[in-house]
Amino acid sequence: MVINEKFDYVLMDRTDLNGRRSYMTPTGALPSVTTILDKTKDKTFLIEWRKRVGEDEANRISKEAVGLGTVFHKHLENYILGKPRPEGNNLVYKLAEEMSEVVIEKGLSNIDEVWGSEIGLYYPGLYAGTTDLVGIHKGKPTIIDYKSTTRPKREEWVEDYYLQCCAYAMAHNEVFKTKIKKIVILMCSREGQYQEFICDGKKFENKCDKWTQRLEEFYK
Repeated sequence: MVINEKFDYVLMDRTDLNGRRSYMTPTGALPSVTTILDKTKDKTFLIEWRKRVGEDEANRISKEAVGLGTVFHKHLENYILGKPRPEGNNLVYKLAEEMSEVVIEKGLSNIDEVWGSEIGLYYPGLYAGTTDLVGIHKGKPTIIDYKSTTRPKREEWVEDYYLQCCAYAMAHNEVFKTKIKKIVILMCSREGQYQEFICDGKKFENKCDKWTQRLEEFYK
């Protein structure tokens, strides 16, 4: 795939601001997109799940998922940049490698051009975050996100993923005067089942409105 560094992306340090993840941006410290979504989401299901499996088991599962997701993302990032990919013989490393191969074959093969990988973005005065990939997907400017999952998901379960990417698209459009109106989420389960969620057109506009509502709720 073609890498076209057409924008001057800013490196932003992560910091802790009043106990929440934030980024140091050219407009000051701003809360992260993930923090805003976390503070404004309905956690009823999560609370019930933790009660059902127990705190120790819930913490173990969460830690394992984070570790797998980190290595999975690094595989894809390094593949795009032409860097050596992570090596390891334990279960997490092997699983991450297998899952990343599925996404490379079925998802990244549709990326025509890369503008940036693991890019820090911010909306002046409001929020900041890091998007997995920005570029051209099947002819259209797109925010692309990678997700690992224990099992395949229904579309209604990825609502916050859509909102997260809408936030990145809006930030990119504001700072770089682009017109990104498409989101693609590339997802692979631990059993190698691939899913692709696409959000554009009226659906994209609707999700942007919902993100704006969550943002307003956070600042209230």
